[in-house]
Amino acid sequence: MDKDFYTFRGYRIKNQEVLSPSMEDYIEMIYRLSLEKDVVRASDLSESLHVQPPSTTKMVKRLSKSGYVYYEKYGQIKLTKIGNEIGEYLLFRHKTVYNFLQLIGVKDNLLEETEKIEHAISADTLERISNLTTFLNNCPEYIKNN
Repeated sequence: MDKDFYTFRGYRIKNQEVLSPSMEDYIEMIYRLSLEKDVVRASDLSESLHVQPPSTTKMVKRLSKSGYVYYEKYGQIKLTKIGNEIGEYLLFRHKTVYNFLQLIGVKDNLLEETEKIEHAISADTLERISNLTTFLNNCPEYIKNN
């Protein structure tokens, strides 16, 4: 049995994660919106994440202070170079988990389940799930037989 057991929060603290799940959600959504629109505004972000505008403003200021976004009051929100790289990874992570769950037959609360898992998965595990998903998508006969 593992002797280094921690609570979920304990693992997060032990691994010194810099971004909270909420920060990740905002960066991912800014990245998603920037793929669709030339200009991302706080109102777009609030609407997409179903949060109140003051919460969005507070988080965008926090992300700006941390160097992930450029933000001017009542202006556009733009990811910095590092913010863009993180956003791209977060979207990849989301799609990978979503596709995997869909592939194994999860139907109920698929988006909710994806959201819960994506914030807790390591990069190594994500890579392995991505590889497995790619393999299974390229071998549909395997899925039908099992």
